[in-house]
This record gives sequence, C-alpha cells and structure tokens, in this order.
Amino acid sequence: MITFFICLFALILGYVFYGKYVEKIFGIGEKETPAKRLADGVDYVEIDWKRAFLIQFLNIAGLGPIFGAVAGALWGPIAFLWIVLGCIFAGAVHDYISGMLSVRHDGATIAEIVGEYLGTSAKNIMRVFSVVLLILVGVVFVNGPAAILSSITGINKLVWLGIIIIYYMLATVLPIDKLIAKIYPLFGLSLIVMGAGIAGGLILKGYKIPELTLQNLHPSRISPYPFLFITIACGAISGFHATQSPMMARCLKTEKEGKRVFYGSMIAEGIVALIWAAAAMTFFGGTKELAEAGSAAVVVNTISNSLLGKVGGILALLGVVAAPITSGDTAFRSARLAIADATRIKQEPIKNRFFIAIPLFAIGLALCFIDFAIIWRYFAWSNQTLATIALWAGAVFLKNSDKNHWIATIPAIFMTAVVTTYILVAKEGFQMSQTIAYPIGILVALIALARFITAKSKKIEVAGKI
Repeated sequence: MITFFICLFALILGYVFYGKYVEKIFGIGEKETPAKRLADGVDYVEIDWKRAFLIQFLNIAGLGPIFGAVAGALWGPIAFLWIVLGCIFAGAVHDYISGMLSVRHDGATIAEIVGEYLGTSAKNIMRVFSVVLLILVGVVFVNGPAAILSSITGINKLVWLGIIIIYYMLATVLPIDKLIAKIYPLFGLSLIVMGAGIAGGLILKGYKIPELTLQNLHPSRISPYPFLFITIACGAISGFHATQSPMMARCLKTEKEGKRVFYGSMIAEGIVALIWAAAAMTFFGGTKELAEAGSAAVVVNTISNSLLGKVGGILALLGVVAAPITSGDTAFRSARLAIADATRIKQEPIKNRFFIAIPLFAIGLALCFIDFAIIWRYFAWSNQTLATIALWAGAVFLKNSDKNHWIATIPAIFMTAVVTTYILVAKEGFQMSQTIAYPIGILVALIALARFITAKSKKIEVAGKI
C-alpha cells in the first residue's frame, strides 16, 4: 500500500510544483479572456472556476479513467508508474497547453490551433480527424448507456436511444450555462466521491494493494510497450481532452484559472485512474483473476457494490450510465464548435446551431445501428495520436515564444514512438514483429524531433500575450 500512497502524493505534488512550473513557462497574461472579450451568451459565458473545473473534469473523464485503468491494471503495479508520470509530465501538460492556447486564440478548437502552429495541411487533417473522433465518441456513448438502461428497466433500447439523443441535442445547442453548467458539476463531484469511496473501502477493509514491481503481470504476457500506454489513455494522456478544452477556454474569467481548470482536472483524473487501477488489481486477488472477472463494466459494478453497498450500486450506475452520457453530449457539442470554427458560421443565432447539429445527429443516429466492434478498436490509437499532434503544436508555440519547449517536446517524442509502434504491431494495424516495429517507432520519433529542431522559429503574436 506504500506504493499507492507515494503515487497519490506524487500526483498532488505534481500539481503544486510542476503545474506551477508549466504555468510559469507558458506565461499567463492580463488581457481579457474570450469569455469577456467575445461574450455571446451561448458558448462564451463567464463561469466560476470551481464550476469550470468540475465541468472540465467530467468532460475529459467520463468512463476513461475508470475503464482504461481497469484494463491497464492487467499489467500489474507498473500501471501506477504510467498513470503518475504520464499524468504529471504528459497529460496535464497537454491539457494545460492546449487549453491555454485555446484561450489565447479566442477559444479556438484544436484543429485551428494545430493549423496555426503546424500548418494548413495539418489543420485540415485535424478538422476531419477530430470531428470523426468526436462523432464516434458520441455514438458509442449513446449505444452503451441505452443498452444498460434497457436491461435495467425492460424498456426497448430504441426508446432510450431516442431519449438520450434528445438530451444530446439540447446539450449541444443550448447556451452552456443553461444545462451543462448546472448539472455537470453535480456529476463531476459524484465521480470524485465515488473514487474517494472506493479508495476508502480498500483501505478500511484491509485490502493489500500490491507494491511496485517492474514485472509484467499481464495474464497473456502482452508487452507493456506500447500497449499499456495506449490502454490507459484518459488517466495519463488523452487527445480527446484537447477537443474538450475549448469549451472551458471560452468560459474562464482570467488566465490564472487555467492551471486549476486544465492542469488540475487532469491531475484529478489521474487520481481517479490510480484508485481504480489499485482496486482492479487488488479486489479479485491478482491480474489473472481480474482477467476472468468479466468486462470493465462488470468489474466496476462488482467492486462498487462490494465496497460501498447500496450507495455503491447507485454510484456504479452513475459511472456506467451518466458518465458516458455526459462525455457523449460534450463530444457532439465540441463537434459543433469545430465545424463552426472551420466554416466561420456564427453560433449566436440558434438556427445556426441547429443547422450544424441536425446533420451531426443524423449521422450519429445512423451509426448507432452499425457494429462498432472493429471500428472502435482504432479509437484508442486515434485518441493518443491526436494527443501527440497537440503536444507537437504546443512545442512549436513554446519554441516560437523562446520558452522551454522541452516540457512539451519530450512527451511528444515519447508519444510519437508509442503511437507509431502500436499501429505497426497491433492486430488492427500492420501486425509487424516487435523487432521491426520498435526500431521504426524510435526512428519516426527521432525524425519528428529533427524536423522540429531544424524548423525556423516564427515570432508570434496572439490574443492575451504579454
């Protein structure tokens, strides 16, 4: 249990000290934020930082830090290392820089930010890439909850699909302070309470959380590299977060709130992932038993009910139903913002919001009836690839600003090697042998670094810069 507490304190200290260091390097400005300068009563609305933190936390969390951590726990305690180091030095840096760049660029979505620093071709690729990714997230987070609710209530799945789609539509087009800002903080707080309850249950009931070992304990002997780094995404680093940050970038009152909202919410998600990884690898007696326990949803439900009783059952239902719904609706909202940014369609008139949202939901609803078993395998890789691109964009910004770009460059190099190696060796990829894929992954990362270092820096001027 010593390892668990060291990791927990490391995450907290990472926020306090490394978060402050990252903030200092980025350099916060004193000019008006987009929420003040571009207030429109729809997407650009000032929100108190505590509420913004909980909204951002739920936006980026959902099921990610729970299901990903449960799957990652199959590798044993080495998962703790990736959660802690990945969260502090990669994920939180990624979230902070992408969030603050959005603030500096009037709340721009990630595709527009990437275009600013990596070029027009990268922007156009990211526009398509991010919108497709967001629609996939939204669709999957319609299907899953609808199926669970149908099994619980006996009501036809199509009815629940309709109800969730209607809610998604409202969350997508209504002003952010009318629906999302009112209910998200409650669900975000519930996820935190759920995690704290699970941690308390493990400690009070005497479960022995395993201590750190570098031994690969995966029952199928799957190599940690690169698979662990793809499996535990939201609890360490996730490109999906970069698609969500513009929503709160348009709501911050001052740039000083960025560390709390962006860096802080990622650290909070890392803590949730740490708790669930510990619970998964402890509760069933070992990784072999965990693998035999069933799906991640079954594992979460079993642990919650056993450690927290009836309250745990309610929180488990929240975790597997409400959490994905609240990720799905913001996925569609983010897709609307991305399309609006690309097409320059003003979003103040509600008819313009419906103009974008209706086709989005028509596509999403059609995809609900397609088997995603194969397509969804690519999501994890796509998610980490998006994070990698966002990190490189952040590195370029810091380099062009004559600042210490290595805080973004080093994790960008690592993630470039990870995503390249994964797609080469994975079953859904090229299925190459590790002896070939590993060197290629490292080579691609080094080529990316060389191109970055040799590229001529461009002096930049962005809104809010001192």
